Amino acid sequence: MCRSIKTLRPPVLPGEATEDDMRAAALQYVRKVSGFRAPAAHNQEVFERAVEEITAATARLLDGIEVRGRRGQGVA
Repeated sequence: MCRSIKTLRPPVLPGEATEDDMRAAALQYVRKVSGFRAPAAHNQEVFERAVEEITAATARLLDGIEVRGRRGQGVA
């Protein structure tokens, strides 16, 4: 699906994901789902609102993930 969206949690990402990292992932997701790289003026507001909501949901997800340890290449 969205090949340009990167994993944003440790240990895949060496440090904490930034707001810019989360927004970039959200933007890629909204672009993919909507089928628009850049929305028309009449869709700009709903497009931007979706990016903001997904950015916030991503932040909540990453804040709640508990990484306990590694097994092989995955995380337990």
